[in-house]
Amino acid sequence: MTDGIDHRPRPPIAAIRLHKQLEAVWGTPPGWARLSAVNHNIVGRRFILTAFVFFGIGGVLAMLIRAQLATPRSAFLGPEVYNQIFTMHGTVMMFLFAIPMFEGFAIYLLPKLLGARDMAFPRLGAYGYWCYLFGGSILVIALAIGLAPDGGWFMYTPLTSKTYSPGINADIWLIGVTFVEISAISAAIEIIATILKLRAPGMSIDKMPLLAWYLLVTAFMMLVGFPPLILGSVLLELERAFGLPFFDPTRGGDALLWQHLFWLFGHPEVYIIFLPAAGMVSTMLPTFARREIIGYGWIVVSVVALAFLSFGLWVHHMFTVGIPHLALAFFSSASTAVAVPTAVQIFAWLGTLAAGRPQLKLPMLYLLGFFSVFVIGGLTGVMLAIVPFNWQAHDTHFVVAHLHYVLVGGFVFPILAATYYWLPHLTGRVPRHSLGAPAFWLILIGFNLTFLVMHWTGLLGMPRRVTSYGAETGWEWPNLLSSIGGFIMAIGFALFTVDVLMHWRHGKRCNRNPWVAGTLEWATATPPPSYNFASLPLVASRLPLAEQPELGARLAAGAGYLGFVRDQALETLGVDAISGRIEQIVRLPNRSFLPLVSAVATGALFLAVLFKLYLVAVGALVGVIATLLLWTPSSGGRCDRGPLPVGNGETAVLHSEAASPPALWALWLALAADATAFASLGFGLLFLWVVAPNWPPPEFLPWSRWGTALTIAGLAVALVASHLATTRRILGRANRREAALVFAGLGQIAGLVGCAVIISAVPDPTRHAYAAVTLVMLLYAGLHAAVGLVFSGFGLWRSRAGFISPARSLDLRLGAIWAGFTAAIAVTVVLTVFGLPLLMRTTS
Repeated sequence: MTDGIDHRPRPPIAAIRLHKQLEAVWGTPPGWARLSAVNHNIVGRRFILTAFVFFGIGGVLAMLIRAQLATPRSAFLGPEVYNQIFTMHGTVMMFLFAIPMFEGFAIYLLPKLLGARDMAFPRLGAYGYWCYLFGGSILVIALAIGLAPDGGWFMYTPLTSKTYSPGINADIWLIGVTFVEISAISAAIEIIATILKLRAPGMSIDKMPLLAWYLLVTAFMMLVGFPPLILGSVLLELERAFGLPFFDPTRGGDALLWQHLFWLFGHPEVYIIFLPAAGMVSTMLPTFARREIIGYGWIVVSVVALAFLSFGLWVHHMFTVGIPHLALAFFSSASTAVAVPTAVQIFAWLGTLAAGRPQLKLPMLYLLGFFSVFVIGGLTGVMLAIVPFNWQAHDTHFVVAHLHYVLVGGFVFPILAATYYWLPHLTGRVPRHSLGAPAFWLILIGFNLTFLVMHWTGLLGMPRRVTSYGAETGWEWPNLLSSIGGFIMAIGFALFTVDVLMHWRHGKRCNRNPWVAGTLEWATATPPPSYNFASLPLVASRLPLAEQPELGARLAAGAGYLGFVRDQALETLGVDAISGRIEQIVRLPNRSFLPLVSAVATGALFLAVLFKLYLVAVGALVGVIATLLLWTPSSGGRCDRGPLPVGNGETAVLHSEAASPPALWALWLALAADATAFASLGFGLLFLWVVAPNWPPPEFLPWSRWGTALTIAGLAVALVASHLATTRRILGRANRREAALVFAGLGQIAGLVGCAVIISAVPDPTRHAYAAVTLVMLLYAGLHAAVGLVFSGFGLWRSRAGFISPARSLDLRLGAIWAGFTAAIAVTVVLTVFGLPLLMRTTS
């Protein structure tokens, strides 16, 4: 049994019985019960379908823009409506289509690619979907009633400050996009934890499919790239709602701070969109080239390098704002260097095609479109990385054309190819009469007619974001050609939609693996059952199906790991993150309405903030916390189980008794995002201190002896008590561990009081940005202490309910980690708010 699978023949009746038992546990009933679905197959499909709907909305908005610009001095759209439409076009495509689309593919495909039965946190995935749907709906409804944001998808200040945008439009963008970002952060945590911990036994990190590598790197980028935007949105909303002057230069703020925070997100965002699509290319292309991809290791290294480089490029978008020449040289060089890891991947793909025997199937046609379009976008990107050319082309239609060549070429064409490639997996059908090829040519021709010509329009000097232009400018014919191309492209997308619907309804039934691929997702039935695999495989290579074409049938017969149902529980295997060795049995939560309820409560919170109903917002926040805590009673166990059989003579402990369960990884990942947001806040303070006008402030925060002592001492007590509760000597004695948790809670309360004492001495935060940032930093520390108090109370409840023992200490370990992070945040805040003024007084 070298492959970890029992080859003895089994009666078919046993396999049928196994599938029925698994479906009874994993399945989701029809009707209203579908709203309770947390299974990754359902959630992933919902993400994909909803993203395609938003893509259609964004496409209609694009056609309205092209209709407006087709002729000089057009009266088709007024300036106010036009501003809303172009803002919403960018917002929909970037926030409501691109990121959620890749999340949907990741959630649907990852467990199958990795040989698992579901994602690590099914309820978190479902909650993320509902947040995405509700946040996107807020933006679309605002557009329908004429209240959509109108400051551009980048929302530059001071245009979006209360002075110049007094209505609710900008608030809708800030609230809606932040709501959607919750979905993105939750998806990133779930993707990383799933890839690192829920792989098939034997799938070491060097045997992972390339798509898993791409998604892993992308998810880490999201954890670091999205918090600056969330922070910037919160600060801008605070300025608009309460007058805190973070971006107001007359009161110590600086409008450029928004640009820095936005592009700290915005430039990595381009690669966050591109990398998953490139991972799909690396998955599909070897199948049609009929050989393994060349340069697996080089591709992985290039993807990691691309991720690191992407975070050093944000000033690439700010070359014309007046930054120092040395900074211009650095960021220009970094922007040029990013072409190197991209080229490594392109040459690996081309080498694979050259060394193989390519088949020109329909998905391959769209991949060839990707190559042609994306390479042009990359070349114009190198042009824009050169500062003198950037100064000439900045803020013209040349930049618009480059952006679309990169995003449509680097994401949309691969997504269309991926749709055709994996559609048989979703439907169990292959097309009878495909309209995909005519759709491809219409999209390719229409796209190039639209945006290749737009480069010319930009070089002729046409600024972007203008409502109309005069006939004397010479822009009439290029704009008319671009508009004609846009409508040709729209016809192509409509034909693609019709083709997919016909495929779904009238396609010919097919067996598993119609493309003869080598990756594990094709080992499932098509369409897949809710549990994916009746038993889990042992993986010995990067292309398991290429070496064992009969693997799917043998797993369906129950010959692998976990080929049984135990305790009516949803079980999959957890492995060591590096070696793929079996570590634990991960028990997953079943279907529940709680994610939907929590998302509704979260939506109520954001709507209350939007309409300035702050007392209602406080109540909604309590509701969010309460509903999230309701998720927990079904997790864990009230007795130690010890090692349990997993099949093939091996055993493993339940995840609640394991040393490294997925929930532990999830907390560390969440803290990484948290730390990034806090670092961005610290960057904002230092940036204003050094660059912004009207500094030093008129008044500094006076040192508060009692506030500092209470904060530091209280959180130190919480830290020590929380960690003592997890030690084996105290953990085994219920009265001692519960006393430690009480002390931890008291310490968090003391820390909260200390923060409140310091906050009471903060100068008027509406007078100067120094006081405003100081207030936010102190509130940040206080918020963490409040969450720490929830952790202590939760641990105390779990202990008294019987969920805690020396073997089952996960809940207390999570609280101890949070207490340590809170103490570190508080110390940093205290040193910053009292140390920087002291430093300024000393040096002045």
